[in-house]
Amino acid sequence: MIALQIPSNASLEVKAIWQSLAEAHRYLAELKGLCESLPNSAILLDTLSIQEAKDSSEIENIITTHDELYAYDQSSSASPAAKEVQNYIAALRVGYQDVRDSGLIRLGTILRVQEEVEQTNAGLRKLPGTVLKNQTTGAIVYEPPQDAVVIEKLMADLVDFIHAKDELDPILRMAIAHHQFESIHPFYDGNGRTGRILNLLILQREGLLDLPVLYLSRYITSTKSQYYQLLQLTRETNNWVDWCVYIVKGIAVTAKSEIKLIKNLRELMQTTKHRLRAELPKIYNQDLLNNLFRYPYTKIEFVEKDLGVSRITAAKHLDTLAKNGFVEKKKIGRKNFYINRPLFELLTQITLDDERS
Repeated sequence: MIALQIPSNASLEVKAIWQSLAEAHRYLAELKGLCESLPNSAILLDTLSIQEAKDSSEIENIITTHDELYAYDQSSSASPAAKEVQNYIAALRVGYQDVRDSGLIRLGTILRVQEEVEQTNAGLRKLPGTVLKNQTTGAIVYEPPQDAVVIEKLMADLVDFIHAKDELDPILRMAIAHHQFESIHPFYDGNGRTGRILNLLILQREGLLDLPVLYLSRYITSTKSQYYQLLQLTRETNNWVDWCVYIVKGIAVTAKSEIKLIKNLRELMQTTKHRLRAELPKIYNQDLLNNLFRYPYTKIEFVEKDLGVSRITAAKHLDTLAKNGFVEKKKIGRKNFYINRPLFELLTQITLDDERS
């Protein structure tokens, strides 16, 4: 069985899709503008990518805690789940940088993303035998293409579709490309996570977002059964409307949630900035503020690097911040971490108010 044919534009000219698209574009535009309004929008890539990675990995039953992720280091004591989530973050950055540099999403980009996700260079599937099964019953739900030549051809067609110059709405392009990718199932492992990163890269390439910060995985996690049902139903019926509405609605719901998050984050940054200036003027500077919001769990090495100061000075700054209630000092393993508790709470209590409506 091969991936479905790309639907015609005419078959997608339905009211439900276009109503959903109008809302998704409105919220995406607002989200993009908010990202650009931050003094250092790269902060979002560091903070939100962790949440996206955590939620995306949970879809694959890779479960870890926020504490473990924010305090992660590359030591052997880190759990396998935490390492896999960090691999996802690395993969997201690789893809983001590649698209930013080239303006393209080539097969090589997708291969590099999957290589980071799985920490393997096995490449596209070459051997038959891959099937998707119901996790409860063990029954085969779907058999993706098996022949290596067919898989290569389908991936080449998918890359062409992503770059096609036609009238298709870019959000629909993303929705269709995601379904095609998951149906081709081109890798032995990491297809789900690679496909979800591909979603963000398509939105980035289309100019709908400058940073890949729309973490759609939370929406998919919260509607997991619907996600898989619609994937398979679309394969069986070749009716794309419900699938497209589901994905487009997810973009709108997620963008709306992140708009609220970023507004709160911006307000928290301003409040912290004013407090620092008033209470600790001798150590205040913008780089220190950025550090506190780039790393919910910061540490001496981070401050030393970001501020260009000695280790002794970095330690004094952090201890002063802890003493004055800006951060919470906590020993995890052998290291001291300094937690921006209000930021941590903000990032870990995000809700999708409309996710089931």
